[in-house]
Amino acid sequence: MILDLKKSKFSFVEEIKEFLLSQNVDDIEVSQDDLMDILTKINANEETIDEFFDWCTQNNINFITEDDVFEEVDEIPLDSQLESDLDSDYETSIEDEIFELEQSFAAQSQAKINDPVKMYLKEIGQIPLLSPKEEPVIAKAIQDGMYAKEELAACQDDTRIEELKQIIDKGQQAKQKLISANLRLVVSIAKKYVGRGMLFLDLIQEGNCGLIKAVDKFDYTKGFKFSTYATWWIRQSITRSIADQARTIRIPVHMVETINKLTRIQRQLIQDLGRDPLPEEIAERMGNISAEKVREIQKISLDPVSLETPIGEEDDSHLGDFIEDKITLSPGEYTNNQLLKDEIDHALCGLTEREEKVLRLRFGLEDGRTRTLEEVGKEFNVTRERIRQIEAKALRKLKHPNRSKRLKDFMK
Repeated sequence: MILDLKKSKFSFVEEIKEFLLSQNVDDIEVSQDDLMDILTKINANEETIDEFFDWCTQNNINFITEDDVFEEVDEIPLDSQLESDLDSDYETSIEDEIFELEQSFAAQSQAKINDPVKMYLKEIGQIPLLSPKEEPVIAKAIQDGMYAKEELAACQDDTRIEELKQIIDKGQQAKQKLISANLRLVVSIAKKYVGRGMLFLDLIQEGNCGLIKAVDKFDYTKGFKFSTYATWWIRQSITRSIADQARTIRIPVHMVETINKLTRIQRQLIQDLGRDPLPEEIAERMGNISAEKVREIQKISLDPVSLETPIGEEDDSHLGDFIEDKITLSPGEYTNNQLLKDEIDHALCGLTEREEKVLRLRFGLEDGRTRTLEEVGKEFNVTRERIRQIEAKALRKLKHPNRSKRLKDFMK
């Protein structure tokens, strides 16, 4: 029985387990793509994912992908020629996909021979794919190499050490072969993320990092196809890198998923309504979210624009030239503040040196930072009450009509 996980909402891995156990079926089949989407949305870490895969294996829960159709075909008795044609068709489909990518990027680059994307696609197109029989053999060699490396750390027998080194070397070669044979899988996944703020080659590079991690963690004894297992790691690596690197201001992965969901709903509403939807309409379609939250997400999703962005055809002006600077004072305000400062200095000259310094410290007339009575008291080595008395006396002097008259003009 194939379960549709998209109809249910999950926040934790335990909720997924409870849902799967609640199904009264002996053998449960789950879409690998649906499960990967859910695990990405709930931001599950690597350890949790490994434990979940183990749990699924123990509870007879199987993962299916589009590639599983080939496994079903293999169970049907076929003659050798038909099996050969089947493998050929599968390999040809991937070859065609790589060829289409080559043609696409060749056209975009005006057929430049040194185009790195075109060169890379040609290079990986020459690497043969692994057959279903080769994959577990190579995976076993990788696993044997890992075990040999652990044993080598404590081994004292010279003869055994040489044997272990050979096993490790074969494991490294097998690892390289498994990675190389699946580089086309990375390209196939990476092309779906083009246009999200990262170059295609950067997406491939991040996907390759996920592929390497998948090779290190793959356990062939669980019965999964490597492509099924690796797809999740490749997609996770790419989506995390987009969240970390695609924007000038980093947005958390869970928020990126929310933004993508909002964008899809907004596009659908534009088609349905024939106009831009209101935040209230988007919130209603998304469910469990307010219109104010929709506005906040829309603001977060905006891409920053440089103030140095050229404006006009001649590029002689920039965006910053048209934006009001609310911090810098206008010439009139600057002149008025300077005159006020001069009048305050003139008024303070009528006080004693001690009174003048107390007021300057208390009101931050020197550096803009006001001080407390206790801070000023430590400056003069007196109590805070004494500073309060000096301050009150100085202010009474400044309030005298002869001194305050000129300052009152600035308050109009």
